[in-house]
Amino acid sequence: MPRKFGEIAFTPEVEAAQSQRGSRQTYERYIANGPANDSITLEIAEFIAHLDGFYLGTVSSNGYPYIQFRGGAPGFLKVLNEKTLGFADFSGNVQYITVGNLEGEAKAFLFLMDYRQRRRIKVWGKAQYVEGDSALIERLRIPGYPAKVERAILFHVEALSENCSQHIPIRYSVNEVEAMMAPLVARIEELEQKLDEFCL
Repeated sequence: MPRKFGEIAFTPEVEAAQSQRGSRQTYERYIANGPANDSITLEIAEFIAHLDGFYLGTVSSNGYPYIQFRGGAPGFLKVLNEKTLGFADFSGNVQYITVGNLEGEAKAFLFLMDYRQRRRIKVWGKAQYVEGDSALIERLRIPGYPAKVERAILFHVEALSENCSQHIPIRYSVNEVEAMMAPLVARIEELEQKLDEFCL
């Protein structure tokens, strides 16, 4: 059990809930003996490199969480170093809720999900948006991806946790299904052509 995750997620209210329900002692032991898990490892970096989307959580000044899906070409969420992730913030519905939230509160959360592999990683940290830094934006831009980039968003990692795959449904993207079907489609076309030749 990652130690930093427990330090952030297990508030006094959470600890009280665990105590009432009998899991507190187990988690205390896990947290005391667990690794920090506060840096991006090579394995996690490889996982991130294949993602074409993730969920970003911020906190508004009225205390409500705001969750937003961010999508792009695979690899658009980039590992800048072992403590920092970054991505290009594309033009959207111009509500600017995430930008406004980050003005008042830097605490943020990333929920990284790979439905095909039934794997998820939760990341706690602080986020900031950066405007007018053309070098950073170019570093985060995906070549050939047509969306307009308005700014960069940097995410400074404080804790990571990967938990079990229980209850995660297996889902495939259109591109993944097409790739899996391609050999079958090619074989069908080959057989149809042979059938046409046989019938002549």
